[in-house]
Parts: sequence; structure tokens; C-alpha cells
Amino acid sequence: MDKSERFQKGWAKLSEINHGAGEQVIESLKDIAPEFATLLIEFPYGDIFSRPGLDLKSREIAVVAALTALGNAAPQLKGHIHGALNVGCSQEEIVEIMMQMAVYAGFPAALNGLFAAKEVFAERDTAGS
Repeated sequence: MDKSERFQKGWAKLSEINHGAGEQVIESLKDIAPEFATLLIEFPYGDIFSRPGLDLKSREIAVVAALTALGNAAPQLKGHIHGALNVGCSQEEIVEIMMQMAVYAGFPAALNGLFAAKEVFAERDTAGS
């Protein structure tokens, strides 16, 4: 499969943040929207995450905050909590991000974020990450 330069750049950046996540996304979409899976690698990771203006930890903090504020993206939030931990965020920082979002997105969104974080933390503790 010949992939674009954007895809290769995005794949490398996603692998740097969250090993294995790219394979899971592509696999989960291959039978319904493989082109969408390609876009998910090219645009966010090839075009945006690869920009020089912010380090990966700052980018993941922003994404975790945004997904928490949305309040309805638990699977994506969990993936980015893993990513944030992988690029240097502590569990305490992630909890603080969720608490900060209560001010701007409301308590239900913050609670949903905290519950997602709790699941990720437990999963990583079990796996020894």
C-alpha cells in the first residue's frame, strides 16, 4: 500500500505518541471507511501534531482538555490520556486538566473525563505501564 508523505509523517508522529494506536484505528475502519482512517493519520498527526510550535506534551494536554470539554468522546479521550502519559504527563496533571474543565465545560463533562482517566490509570497499573 503506497502511502503519502503526509501519512508517513503522521504515522511516525502517532507512533511516537501512542504505539499501536494507528494500527487499531486503521483496522477498526478498514471494512467501512478506510479512506477516513487515512485522513485520521494524515491531518491530525501528519499536518497538526507535526508542527513545530508546541511540544507533544503540550499538544496532548490541549487534546485531553478539549475531549474532556466535549463530554461525549470517551474512547478518543482514553486514547489521548494514554498518549499524554506516554509523552510525559503525570496522572496528577491529567486529573488537574479534568478538574479545570469543570469550570468551562461543567461538572458532568469533568466527571466523565475523570471516570475515563480512572479506567486508563487502572488499565496501565494492571499492565505495569
